[in-house]
Amino acid sequence: MDFQLMGGSMGSIVGEKITRLIEYATKKILPLIIVCASGGARMQEGSLMQMAKIASALFDYQSNKKFFYV
Repeated sequence: MDFQLMGGSMGSIVGEKITRLIEYATKKILPLIIVCASGGARMQEGSLMQMAKIASALFDYQSNKKFFYV
């Protein structure tokens, strides 16, 4: 995420890509390392729901599948 563009905020496309990454790692039983460099969710795109999708995917990854993420 580019900080020069709206403070590095997460748009809906980036949120969807992160969610798909987590789901892929869950399906393929892969380790997951995520580095946050965002200024938050971009309200102009209605991306707040992406935060909920990411949290849900991480919950499934960590709790239901018993994987660990950093």
